[in-house]
Amino acid sequence: MVFIMFTRRTFARLAGAASLAPATPFAHPGKPLSRIAFGSCAKQTLPQPIWEPIIAYRPDLFIFAGDNVYGDFSSEDAEELKRAYDEARHIAGYLKLRETVPHLAVWDDHDYGANDGGVEFAHKTVAKDLFLDFWEAPPGDIRRTRGGIYDSRLIGPAGKRVQVILLDVRWFRSPLRITDQRGAPGKQRYLPDLDPAKTMLGAEQWAWLARELSKPAELRLIVSSTQVLAEGHGWERWGNMPLEKQKLVDTIRESGAKGVVFLSGDRHIGALYRETHQALYPLYEVTSSGLNMVYWAAKEPGPNRIGPLFAAANFGVVEIDWSARTLLLALRDESGDTRRAVDIGFDSLGIAT
Repeated sequence: MVFIMFTRRTFARLAGAASLAPATPFAHPGKPLSRIAFGSCAKQTLPQPIWEPIIAYRPDLFIFAGDNVYGDFSSEDAEELKRAYDEARHIAGYLKLRETVPHLAVWDDHDYGANDGGVEFAHKTVAKDLFLDFWEAPPGDIRRTRGGIYDSRLIGPAGKRVQVILLDVRWFRSPLRITDQRGAPGKQRYLPDLDPAKTMLGAEQWAWLARELSKPAELRLIVSSTQVLAEGHGWERWGNMPLEKQKLVDTIRESGAKGVVFLSGDRHIGALYRETHQALYPLYEVTSSGLNMVYWAAKEPGPNRIGPLFAAANFGVVEIDWSARTLLLALRDESGDTRRAVDIGFDSLGIAT
């Protein structure tokens, strides 16, 4: 997704160290998660002051939800993406978070290498290798031997398990249907496509997702770099392939998985969404974008949105109160203040007592 971006304030560039410490995602894998933060869209050539309030929030886990750098490239040497990663390694806040906070990461189009790119991107294997190297995936990581970077983690003891499912909506995704009225409200770039041959995840990843959802867990955070529930706009979203969006809902329903919440990014705005489906508990989504890339002029209908858009730098949070059996989904600004929030009871997500 491409917008003209600018910030309202000028910040000094943060200095950074030359290398990143090895990631240690879960020093205490049996400890239940209670504070999760996430965000997307961090352009490495712009100041990134938001890392300090994120670190001050003291999350148990941070999820990099895509566009973790901006490195679009068009040749096999991938010089632009290599340079983007090198610049990110020298951003002090980025480095500090990676050294001190357990974290997981998935890509979106600009660390995949092609704006709005999908299956057709010719250099995706190069991008995958650079992604896995930057995030220090070990040599035996299964993502090094299969297509895409989808991944999953199950964290916490029985009764307080959180499953984090990181979808790859780039590697296998079919080409999108181009709009017939570029820039028109609701049709900005793409139109819904009912072609049953088109896919968001590809057969291999769909089968994997069904298996993951069958694993026991109390709460499941499905991370999709592009929006899942959002309606009313013509940018990238699952609604561009309505049959695939319905397949996602059906897969959740048929698996019997409870406690599913979606986390997304990409849009350079923050927002909360809620959607209901037959024979399924309500589905919620938090879109957090961007960490420093913001579409200040954003304005769009939100038929299933909870409250207004938040068009400023932001990060998302998921707070779990296991004793009170409640979940808070929220957006915080670059000062760490909560700007949008919704409280959800476990019972309303079907989570058993």
